[in-house]
Formats: sequence, structure tokens, C-alpha cells
Amino acid sequence: MATFRDLLTAAKAEITEIDTATAAERIAQGALVLDVREPDEYDQGALPSAIHLPRGHLEAQIEAKLLDKRAQVVVYCAGGVRSAFAAKTMADLGYTDVLSVAGGFGKWKDEGRPWKTPVTLTAEQRNRYQRHLLLPEVGVAGQAKLLESKVLMLGAGGLGSPSAMYLAAAGVGTIGIVDMDEVDASNLQRQILHNMDRIGDRKVDSAKKTLTLMNPDVNVVTYDTRLDASNIMDIIAGYDVIVDGADNFPSRYLLNDASVKLGIPVVHGSIFRFEGMVSVFHPLEGPTYRDMVPEPPPAELAPSCAEAGVLGVLPGIVGSIQALEVIKILLGIGEGLIGRILSVDTTDMSFRTFNLRPDPANEVTYANRDRIIVQELEGLCAPGLAH
Repeated sequence: MATFRDLLTAAKAEITEIDTATAAERIAQGALVLDVREPDEYDQGALPSAIHLPRGHLEAQIEAKLLDKRAQVVVYCAGGVRSAFAAKTMADLGYTDVLSVAGGFGKWKDEGRPWKTPVTLTAEQRNRYQRHLLLPEVGVAGQAKLLESKVLMLGAGGLGSPSAMYLAAAGVGTIGIVDMDEVDASNLQRQILHNMDRIGDRKVDSAKKTLTLMNPDVNVVTYDTRLDASNIMDIIAGYDVIVDGADNFPSRYLLNDASVKLGIPVVHGSIFRFEGMVSVFHPLEGPTYRDMVPEPPPAELAPSCAEAGVLGVLPGIVGSIQALEVIKILLGIGEGLIGRILSVDTTDMSFRTFNLRPDPANEVTYANRDRIIVQELEGLCAPGLAH
């Protein structure tokens, strides 16, 4: 019967083992790093950018963590034993370029090579966000980034409701909400942040109750005020992303100019009857709202939802897409809607994407941010927020 030493010797005979100096070179050249130690070991220190997957979970979870089986992977543990077995297992699973670090993290640290104390989550947070943690694009580091992020909702109405609820559920740490309305019975057909018991309450207060009951990790900051040129810069400063749930042109242009001046991306959504659209206006990376709509149309050509109606479930679709785009921006994953417009027509459930390019005549750009004057549009109705 084989002993542990026999198994280790056999495993090392079938893998490629490297010293810490070679490991550092391979990592600098772009190799992925896999830490197979236990959680308590990992929490005390790890190589920068390491993917953590305890050896006991390797067979069940590695293919979800590392999708490309041809990528070079540097595997380490505390001393080089578990990493050797892990490298052998990965080879059996079809990974073609796996390297085990002799001496492991102990030797790496003793030699003074770079390491860091990883971001950690509480046991309650690990349980709450476990489906996120299983995604290699999110993981613990991504979830911690969400918890540190700040997102501002312009409106707690039809679009703001699903966006805010999904962002709160996802663990976005700070959610600001700007709205000056109170809950009305006519809102409840689509504004799912609110309920019958809160008719007559301020929308920001109702929204805060819903979101904090959903996730106590989230700090909800309320602004029960009309957003205008006198306060918008102070309100939006410091937020990472803004979700535009306004339903009128004055608010949209005001938000555009202020966000461009500060370089804050805006996830725009709009709805009308059975149709909606979403785009991301990122002042540092692509076109903005004024590139899409250089001049506001006459009021008679832009009726509000109160005048034309809207299918109640439509803002749920559009607002959820907005929340998804926010998370992609915060985590830096996927291909967002920067420079693209996603249009949905729910009558035939068709989704279409259109390209949006910067308008050379548009002078409201981040490059010209020092010259931007944030002011109200003249001759148009006052801003409002509810859909």
C-alpha cells in the first residue's frame, strides 16, 4: 500500500515544479496565480492577485474559477506539498501549463517578495454573497469592491426602484437617492420600492426603509430635494456611478453637464409606453447624453409617462439592465454599453443595439471640463424625477 510520501513523490514526478524566483518571473509575464491554502492561511497573507481556492474544493470548483485550461497557472500553498497535488489534479482535468512553487508562500515571504493581506468578508457576508463569490469575475475582491462603492440614484420611481433594489441586494455599500416627491397610489403600478402603507410618505424615506431591510450592509443616503444647478455638483461629487432615472430633458441635460465636468459615468435609462432604452455615458471613455440628443425636442414631441402611459413591468426590465451596467462598471468586467444604445420593444420582445459616436460639434466634454457652466435649461419645464 502506498504511503503519503509515495503519493507525493509520484505527483512531483508528473508535474513541473519551480522555485520562487522563477515563479516571480512567470507571474510578471502574466501567469495566473492560484492559492490552494485554507481560508485562515489565506487571510493572513497572500500573493498579490492570487485566486484563492482551498485544495479540498479544487476538483469541484477549479473549472469555474479558471476557464482557460491553456493559460499558465502558478500554484502555491504553504510549503509546496498541497500545490504539488493540486498541479497533478489540474493536469488530470486538462490544464496544460500548471507550475507548482517549491517552498510555497513560506519561502516566498521569507525572501521578502511582495505579498499582501487580502480583503476579507465576514462570515455573514460570505453567506449572503456566496453566489457572487463563486464567479471568478467577482470573487471576494470584487465583492469587497462593491461594498466600498458609491452609487447615486437620480429618482426613486419606476427606473430607480428596480435599479436600487438590485444594487442593494448585490452589496453596493453606499446608495444615494435624490427625489423630492411623496408616494402616491398611482406610483405603485411600477415603483416597487414603495407600498400601500407608505402612501403620503416621502419617497426617499420609503426607499431607505426598503433597501435597509433588504441589506443591512448598505448605507442609504437620502436627498429630499429638487436637483438643480445650485446643488447638483455638491450632491453628485464623490459617487462612482450615477443611475439616471429622470423623465424630463432639463434634468438629463443638467446631470450630463455636471457629470461630464466631474468625470462621473452615468447609466441612462428611459421608458415610453412599451419601449425602453439604456446606454452608458462615460465622460472619460465615450460619448455622453449631448452626443445622443444635442438639443431637447419641443415639449409636445416629448410627452411624459404621466401623459402617454407606461407598461408597469417595463421599468423593471430597463432598471434591472441599468443595475447590471453599474455593476459591470464598478467591477471592470464585460463589455458595457459605452458608445452603444440598447433598445427594447416589449410588444414583440425585440432587443436592438445601436452605435453612438461623439458629436464633433459637442463642446461639453471632459477635455473642456474647466469651461463647462452647469446651469438650468431655459424655457423648459422644471425638472422632475418620478416615472
